[in-house]
Amino acid sequence: MTTVEKKIMSFSIVAGLVFCVPQTALAMHIMEGYLPPAFCIGWGAICLPFLAAGVITIRQLVQQHRKSILLLAMAGAFVFVISSLKIPSVTGSCSHMTGTGLGAILFGVPATSVLGLIVLVFQALLLAHGGLTTLGANTFSMAIAGPLLTWGVYQAGKKLRLPKLFNVFLAAMLGDLLTYCVTSVQLALAYPSAEGGMWSSMMEFLAVFAPTQLPLAIIEGILTMLVMMGLETYAKSELHELCCAKGGLFK
Repeated sequence: MTTVEKKIMSFSIVAGLVFCVPQTALAMHIMEGYLPPAFCIGWGAICLPFLAAGVITIRQLVQQHRKSILLLAMAGAFVFVISSLKIPSVTGSCSHMTGTGLGAILFGVPATSVLGLIVLVFQALLLAHGGLTTLGANTFSMAIAGPLLTWGVYQAGKKLRLPKLFNVFLAAMLGDLLTYCVTSVQLALAYPSAEGGMWSSMMEFLAVFAPTQLPLAIIEGILTMLVMMGLETYAKSELHELCCAKGGLFK
């Protein structure tokens, strides 16, 4: 067994042990049944164009560049692993990283929305993390809104000629933070405060998650940067093919 294979095996064992640890369902993913039906339908409808574009993008990418399947699978696994690690926050809730910044940088927002949806379905069914009725809202915040900012910041950083790895760190960190801002807005729209309305409610939700989410966003930026460094070392050919397919996305 080679050194790389040993590292992959060790990582899979650690990930398996993580998934075996019992966890509560009070996570930052909006819980099952927490949103009124109209909001569930509305957020789901907003996600549909992104998901349709994502399916087309992935299908074309896989057909034309077979090596990209490995990177696509790795990006999905990265989202699943780090978004399943929940850190206790105040008032009995939890915060967690998203992992979708990596997919946004490598594949763009539409493909990342599909990866995020798949992860959210498995988490809802296997880990009681989030829910099926709130799938649309969670998909929009974690797999669309956050990746949109990540992709935009990364593209802007390339034009400004920022150092590549710092650009990855900054984009992933800000995308993580936006995810929770959007989730706070979603909750505030559904449950405005009796005094102060939606804005007051949104600030209350942001205050709940800020103490743990700010350091988690920094950690996610660092992890995404480290994964990119690993890809440049162990997956040069796959990255090169993906760069050619996406017009030099990661250069």
